[in-house]
Amino acid sequence: MTGQPTIQWTKTDEAPALATRSFLPIVRAFTASSGVAIQLADISLAGRILAAFPEALTEKQRETDGRNVLGELGVLVKQPEANVIKLPNISASVPQLEAAVAELQAKGFAVPDYPNQDPEVNKRYGKAKGSAVNPVLREGNSDRRAPLAVKKFAQANPHSMGKWSKDSQSRVSTMQDGDFFHNEKSVTIGASATSVRIEHVIGSDVSVLKEVALQAGEIADTTFMSVKALKTFLAQQVAASKADGTLFSLHMKATMMKVSDPIIFGHAVEVFFADLFAKHRQTLADLGVNVRNGFGDLVAKIQKLDDADKRAEIEKDIQAAYASGPGIAMVDSDRGITNLHVPSDVIIDASMPAMIRTSGQMWNADGKQQDTNAVIPDSSYAGVYQETVQDCQRNGAYDVTTMGNVSNVGLMAQKAEEYGSHDKTFEVKADGQIRVVDANSGHVYSEHAVEQGDIWRMCTVKDAPVQDWVKLAVTRAKATGSPAVFWLDPARAHDANLIAKVNAYLPNHDIPEGHQIEIMTPVDATKYSLERIRQGLDTISVTGNVLRDYLTDLFPILELGTSAKVLSVVPLMAGGGLFETGAGGSAPKHVQQFNKENHLRWDSLGEFLALAESLRHTADRFNNQRAAVLGDALDQATTQYLLQGKGPSRKVNQLDNRGSHYYVAKFWSAAVAAQTADTELAAQFADVAKQLADKEQTILAELNDAQGQACDIGGYYVVNEALADAAMRPSHTLNQIIDGLKISA
Repeated sequence: MTGQPTIQWTKTDEAPALATRSFLPIVRAFTASSGVAIQLADISLAGRILAAFPEALTEKQRETDGRNVLGELGVLVKQPEANVIKLPNISASVPQLEAAVAELQAKGFAVPDYPNQDPEVNKRYGKAKGSAVNPVLREGNSDRRAPLAVKKFAQANPHSMGKWSKDSQSRVSTMQDGDFFHNEKSVTIGASATSVRIEHVIGSDVSVLKEVALQAGEIADTTFMSVKALKTFLAQQVAASKADGTLFSLHMKATMMKVSDPIIFGHAVEVFFADLFAKHRQTLADLGVNVRNGFGDLVAKIQKLDDADKRAEIEKDIQAAYASGPGIAMVDSDRGITNLHVPSDVIIDASMPAMIRTSGQMWNADGKQQDTNAVIPDSSYAGVYQETVQDCQRNGAYDVTTMGNVSNVGLMAQKAEEYGSHDKTFEVKADGQIRVVDANSGHVYSEHAVEQGDIWRMCTVKDAPVQDWVKLAVTRAKATGSPAVFWLDPARAHDANLIAKVNAYLPNHDIPEGHQIEIMTPVDATKYSLERIRQGLDTISVTGNVLRDYLTDLFPILELGTSAKVLSVVPLMAGGGLFETGAGGSAPKHVQQFNKENHLRWDSLGEFLALAESLRHTADRFNNQRAAVLGDALDQATTQYLLQGKGPSRKVNQLDNRGSHYYVAKFWSAAVAAQTADTELAAQFADVAKQLADKEQTILAELNDAQGQACDIGGYYVVNEALADAAMRPSHTLNQIIDGLKISA
């Protein structure tokens, strides 16, 4: 491939965005002489909002804001030259979106209010809400694994794992009927592409909810969640937790599943506080309380009541509900923030591994750990967590020093499965049927009898991504020698069609004798993988999109203490590469500490790993050997970073994110200077390596002296660029060395 290679480094949100201001100048300086351009691509929540309303910006504002950068990247990832480093971004919940809009307006951006009475405005905002980024960029399937150096470091420096009691009452509770799993129907489209209509039939009235184009060989699933069954189930679990003294906790993904899960979350709030809503429903409705934004929305809005007596009455009834109901899991015991306060506070792929790692317990209102009833309404994947809980109850906590590894090959390309269902998910407005009808032949592919309030959805998987997924699974199995297990349940309609494709495409690959490739139900695959983990053996999980998300948090959090240290490579189907840097679920807490103490504990290990892979990809695609040298040297630097324990501390006035970047720069420059494959590059970096080593104490003093006091960077979603840059580059000595390298290059 010819032309100048360009790496797109995404500007995102919160802690990863702050870290970028410290690390990206180092990256640009180190790559300046390699012919590799580094471009910053703004896909932050604020950037996405401004891109949705460019007409609301002044001419001056449009000089720097309003570009649809995410849309541009969406085009790029379908090109062979694509090379994107994707940092964690906010998958905005409604409260986060509202807060970001308010902050933009306060800073002079005339974007419209949200929510808005204009449906078109809400539709445009909807494109910035929830999982707005990943479906656009993920034009390939996922290869996620723990690098060997990271795994060895975790084993040598084991994180804490809570002890399990065989008397533990903790469990996972899920629906046994009426949910998405039990109502699912699935078809595989024939040899010709077609178009279908999603129709809502009410008596003789037929309305078209959406038209969908389907490719030849595409799998199309339809299903619904019965709201009656859901409410019955939730009420049963509230009663069960009250009866046995376990904490009631709800585990969902209201950010990624931005249509269905907030609705379910709202029902959980109303069921848990049933008496409160029965008594005060009209008052709460008049206040505009939206339970889909969590119980915190109610708590905030009753403060607007002019009638102090009425407010006091409601607050008294809230306390009565807490007293009469079961204990509820807390997000922040000190501040009284419950599991039901904010949908984005409890994300299943982070909350369930944390519970399992903490003896199967969560925190109660007194700030103490307690056995927990983990409520996961839809049963599609709940069994994975239940089996893990039961395994720990039988066998105790995992031994971090000896446990094996579970990597993942995930089917996610081209909006595969549930994470691509947002635009085809509907809350049913009236009793009737929802059916999928071929627009050409009139053939009815599926039909469900639904009731008002039910949640109906359609999701699809295209054939080409499935073929690529099978190929990637075989490639990883051959490269590692580990068994590869497809987590698919023949009793589930979607999985049955997917199994047929897997069995059809596996024979297309040369699989040497002795390489084990299996298909197991998710529960059986969990048992198999956990047995191997306890034996110190490695396994490759080959999963669909949601389980990819869940497992690449579950196993890394148990094995490594965090999922932020996992290498995530997405070989794009057009030949490019997408390199993801880990999870950002803890980023808000990091920003809170940074604002309070000017200490950023974000660990950029994921960025280091992704950049090394990105540089090697550049070397391969553009025959740029200097990029390969830099990538290999960065891997050596990362190894030293781990072995010498130079990651950020959690405590102020100790090494933080900025100090960790200094050490990586020191180790990286030393590795480049020591290599012999490119002597010119080695000579260029020799003086830099010496300066960084000689000035270590001065640099560390400058970095640490900046800590210990509040740090104002002018905003949360929209920071002051000058203040944020200065805060993240407080060492004049380090800046001088790094900027000097870039100038000399």
